[in-house]
Amino acid sequence: MSVDEAAPEFGETWVYESIVGALPGISLSRPVAIAIQLSIFQTGLVLLAWYYDLWSAAVAGTGVVFIAAVGSVEMLRIGSLSRTANVPDTYSRLLFGSSVEVVLGVLAFIALVTHLFVFDPMMSANPLVPSLFGERPPVFVVYLTLLVLWDVCYRIGTNWWAAVVAVWRSARYEFDPGTRRSLARLDLETMAFGVIQLVLAPFIVSYPVLLFALVGHVVAVVFATGLSVALLRVKSGPFSAPT
Repeated sequence: MSVDEAAPEFGETWVYESIVGALPGISLSRPVAIAIQLSIFQTGLVLLAWYYDLWSAAVAGTGVVFIAAVGSVEMLRIGSLSRTANVPDTYSRLLFGSSVEVVLGVLAFIALVTHLFVFDPMMSANPLVPSLFGERPPVFVVYLTLLVLWDVCYRIGTNWWAAVVAVWRSARYEFDPGTRRSLARLDLETMAFGVIQLVLAPFIVSYPVLLFALVGHVVAVVFATGLSVALLRVKSGPFSAPT
């Protein structure tokens, strides 16, 4: 199955989109790529839960896989909306070409791993990793867990970067009414991308640091995208192209 004919060029996409489009000898549509990702993660999760009898951990794992899959869909939707809107090239280059979302994802992932394997065992009477996987977690279970958690952290970094750049865009430029409506829809999509991550909250309610980080991230994204929408609504005037 082939990709869309109007597929964007490298440098105009998220790193995630570029990787999917650059696989040698493979041409996949976006829905198929997401379906493959979801099936690999969930199938691996179920098989490992069955083999190691970790069904209680499989429930939380399914929630994380769900967020990863929804994150893939939202990234594609946000990317498409951004590319079809009549926006300055400066905004598009900053959003896609800077790869800042990868940096933010790496920072989030390192913080999460440090918390799970260093801080939490030192400070908690019931550390999260042993409570899910036992005192001697199976190697393949840890590998798949970290892979899926990286996937989620990357999407969290993308979500945050899209929200930050939205505020910068709405504060700096003026747009025609049609473009403002398109960008407001884009910002609300970014907001929804953040809010849906609260699905993970019930699984970490007993771990205040993780819960605070998750809720804080969502609140920050909602605030930033809400501010961007407010700026779009109060500003008016012709499209202002960058110099």
